[in-house]
Amino acid sequence: MMQRIICTERQDWRSTAEEYGFDFHTINGERYWDERAYYAFTLEEIERQIEEPTGEIDAMCLELVAHAVEDERTLRRLKIPEAFWPLITESWYRDEASLYGRLDLAFDGHGPAKLLEYNADTPTSIFETAVFQWTWLEQAIERHIIPADADQFNSIHERLIEAWKKLGDGRHLHLAGMTESTEDAGTLAYLEDTAGQAGLATTSIDIEDIGWRDDGGFVDLDNRSIELAFKLYPWEWMFRDAFGGQLIKAPTRWIEPPWKAVLSNKGILALLWEMFPNHPNLLPAYFEDDPNVGRLGASYVRKPLYSREGANVALIREGVTLVEQDGPYGAEGYVRQALAPLPNFSGQYPVLGSWLIDHIPCGLSIREDENPITGNTSRFLPHAIL
Repeated sequence: MMQRIICTERQDWRSTAEEYGFDFHTINGERYWDERAYYAFTLEEIERQIEEPTGEIDAMCLELVAHAVEDERTLRRLKIPEAFWPLITESWYRDEASLYGRLDLAFDGHGPAKLLEYNADTPTSIFETAVFQWTWLEQAIERHIIPADADQFNSIHERLIEAWKKLGDGRHLHLAGMTESTEDAGTLAYLEDTAGQAGLATTSIDIEDIGWRDDGGFVDLDNRSIELAFKLYPWEWMFRDAFGGQLIKAPTRWIEPPWKAVLSNKGILALLWEMFPNHPNLLPAYFEDDPNVGRLGASYVRKPLYSREGANVALIREGVTLVEQDGPYGAEGYVRQALAPLPNFSGQYPVLGSWLIDHIPCGLSIREDENPITGNTSRFLPHAIL
């Protein structure tokens, strides 16, 4: 049964983190990585309650995209700018591949895991999930902190290398993002390392340094054409940026592909509930302007269609706002989702991140907080299968 187990931390965990290039283990003087406790699961919980539903939810999401690209009304409800509909549709029909995604789930070890949201476009925390959490497992076993037969749901690293081999196809890979962010730079460096292990030639670049050549195409600072680009930068920002209009003309293949702009939108929570009503792993959800929204009553979570790190999310119980995160989002509209109180383990509220690489469920990350909305400063705790 899922439990939170207090344990001894490794005395040298900070120096180990730095040795591994995990520069953001502490944020603003507060722990981000926290190994003073870990979450334990049974193998059956992992396989039946997390891995299987993750695969099923991913399949439902792909069905949703197949519907959306054929239905202008759906794209309109998601407030996706009309100018980019052809880009999204063409990328879907070309079967452009997805590298990764992370489903955020509420799970307490009792009822079915419930989908809170899907980080389909720019999920972070992959390095600490794939590498540093695994290092903790190995060292915690060696040092008798956890049982000798403990395991972990974690084949992310190997699966990333395999996925890059398929995606590379002999092309040079550019990895772009906001490199002044320590967390984003760490994520990009890790993904570049896995691509290198898969045999790809790579170049890292700040998103602002991408240029446009007049004969049509994005280029890097050396004027090299960008044929294949991983971007840790959301599609909705790219659509609004100065070069957004060029996206349709450019031959660049993007990872994540443009069709992921459908799934990175919180509106999918309402659309999935419409398409798969009463599915055990979904929570009732409606667009705020849907007359059916009243079915949720006076207790719900209000989420902007576009939001990051919990910004502008509000928890409302019996009409009273319990918690609300500030932020710049909400202009495009909101969805309301049934309130699924996160489990409370000793005053901590964990959210499970269930990872997919190339559509294969293959890893678990856990963020916890004293606040029931997971935000940028929520701590990362390791997990083990006992």
